[in-house]
Amino acid sequence: MTLQRKNGKIKITTQGNFFKGMFKMSTELAVSKTGLEEALDNVSDSDINELESVIRNFASKMQIYRAGIKEIRTKLEILDDKFQTKYAYNPIHSIESRLKYPQSILKKVKSKALPVTMESVAANITDVAGIRVICNYIDDIYRVADLLTSQSDVTLVRVRDYIKNPKPSGYKSLHLIVEIPIFLSTGAYPIPVEIQIRTIAMDFWASLEHKLKYKTENDVSPDLRKRLKICADEIFKLDCEMQDIHTTIQKRNGAEPAQPCSTPKA
Repeated sequence: MTLQRKNGKIKITTQGNFFKGMFKMSTELAVSKTGLEEALDNVSDSDINELESVIRNFASKMQIYRAGIKEIRTKLEILDDKFQTKYAYNPIHSIESRLKYPQSILKKVKSKALPVTMESVAANITDVAGIRVICNYIDDIYRVADLLTSQSDVTLVRVRDYIKNPKPSGYKSLHLIVEIPIFLSTGAYPIPVEIQIRTIAMDFWASLEHKLKYKTENDVSPDLRKRLKICADEIFKLDCEMQDIHTTIQKRNGAEPAQPCSTPKA
């Protein structure tokens, strides 16, 4: 891989599967490479050689971040399977994962005025590897989080509970940053993974709210923001009602009931 400036623009030339090692899908490959070139346009010529080394190092480290995702995802799948075997019930509806694009990482590093090095990324950027867990009910969110973080090789770094304390927009989700050791030939390498856990209903709202903001380039009027907040509140009421129905059925079947649903702070 080489970086060259042509007609005032940075161009990345690669051989073989350099970027395919970071991203599996060809569409992701194209977006990532183009976006990274745009993000590097303002880099001085004197920094180009240094950046080549940084990007090569970054590419190899992305494999480790992908391994972190695999480790956490496998743990979640095993937890879900155990619940199915023991209780004939799956608390997890679906699991999604992603690696942050190189240009997104670069922009975040710049916005924090941090050195553009892999060491800086590893020390300060905790959402390079991300997993989204969609659960059926609110009590499933906390159950899955507790079971995962109680495992001996999972270190809980940070918790942000946007269910009990929603964002002003109405967004609700439980966010965890955990560390998982990835064992290499040189020893264990702790990798941070961001985990977002939410219900199907919360994910429905968050996905559409994100698309609406994207279409309006985040220029959402106060009236529309208010309407989105009302939708989030109504969706949460629906979440609570569905959980209450589920709890009633659990009691009827002799299962241990979950804690009652409580309305989060506005």
